[in-house]
Amino acid sequence: MVCFRTYDSFPHLSNVLAERGHKITFFLPRKAQSKLQHLNSHPHLITFHPLIVSPVDGHPRGTETASDIDRSLTHLLLIAFDRTRDQVEAALRTLNPHILFCDFVHWVPVLASQLGIKSVCYNSVSAAVVGYRPLPND
Repeated sequence: MVCFRTYDSFPHLSNVLAERGHKITFFLPRKAQSKLQHLNSHPHLITFHPLIVSPVDGHPRGTETASDIDRSLTHLLLIAFDRTRDQVEAALRTLNPHILFCDFVHWVPVLASQLGIKSVCYNSVSAAVVGYRPLPND
């Protein structure tokens, strides 16, 4: 299983699944890893795969998570995460997971499908919040 996201719900779900023997890999920026490490109850089954978040014009230097910026700049963070696609694809090809949980990165389910991996959109917020997010410009 591979997870994207830094909310407490993903580490909680991962701990429950690890208790049942599943191996989990989190894809997340380094800064987020340090914030989640203490929530990992099964370090032998739950690992963190750091993503290098490229700078985007208009973003403050060192931005890796939504908590690093004002909400008005969130669209730039999505662009930065779009630039991690090659890293994610290479890691998924190596890990070859059975299932991938994701929430806000729109291209992850498409990539998972192309690689023959089942994906689940897992959100711990209401559908109204998810529906409020703007669509990416492709």
